[in-house]
Amino acid sequence: MQSVNLGKGVVIGGGGPLVLVAGPCVIESAGHCRDLAVRLRDAAAEAGFPFVFKASYDKANRSGAGNFRGPGLAEGLAVLAEIRDGLDCPVLTDIHSAAEAERAAEAVDVLQIPAFLCRQTDLLAAAARTGKAVNIKKGQFCAPWDMAGAIGKAVEAGGGRICLTERGTTFGYNNLVVDMRSLPWMRELGWPVIFDATHSVQRPAALGGRSGGDGRLAPVLARAAVAAGVDGVFLEVHDQPENALCDGPNMIRLSDLPGLLRVLASIDQAARAEVGGDCMRISAV
Repeated sequence: MQSVNLGKGVVIGGGGPLVLVAGPCVIESAGHCRDLAVRLRDAAAEAGFPFVFKASYDKANRSGAGNFRGPGLAEGLAVLAEIRDGLDCPVLTDIHSAAEAERAAEAVDVLQIPAFLCRQTDLLAAAARTGKAVNIKKGQFCAPWDMAGAIGKAVEAGGGRICLTERGTTFGYNNLVVDMRSLPWMRELGWPVIFDATHSVQRPAALGGRSGGDGRLAPVLARAAVAAGVDGVFLEVHDQPENALCDGPNMIRLSDLPGLLRVLASIDQAARAEVGGDCMRISAV
């Protein structure tokens, strides 16, 4: 399994350190986003994690038409570029159409393909053609091995830096379940695998016009995924999840993050020691 350079010296996979991808679901304001980025960077550094900041400039797949989507492309990318340059850390954001890819690539280091769009050929190709790292989230409707098709589309378009992210699988109505077997199965496709703990406890559209979730279970799943040997952990974090404008019910509270990161670092260290450095090697289990 090859490693991937995410930018700013952060490398994921290939037996390297566990990477933390964290940030708010959406940019609520420039000041709030910058403050969170600083605090998340510091928490990651204290726990020894390479850090990638994540935030969306537009949440185009909200449950209701009137729900907050973010500041939009131009304003949002300006905020993300400022964070990338000011904090000297890689930044990840979602794109929802092929037309957004080149503009987003000017401001961020990693282009993320949302789970609902992981089969969109033009979107995957446009992201890959920018030369940026591309993080493809596995659709809630996809089997782990189905991601070979998404990888193939990106590689055919020239993509050479790909990550896959698990975010749960549809389990009946308004619910998701995580099959931890998907993590080594996806990793066998040859690219680093990230586990999205907070979206995995989301309950899509369960609150009528918006999604619900159970954020208190996100740390449980994060611990299990790190023990299984993922290459990175994806956490949406907010200082006041109850007041967040998007995905509050499934987010990690900022004040709880340092303790969780210490636990994840300990689990990662123990798992690597047990199997000789790469705890996703199925033959060693």
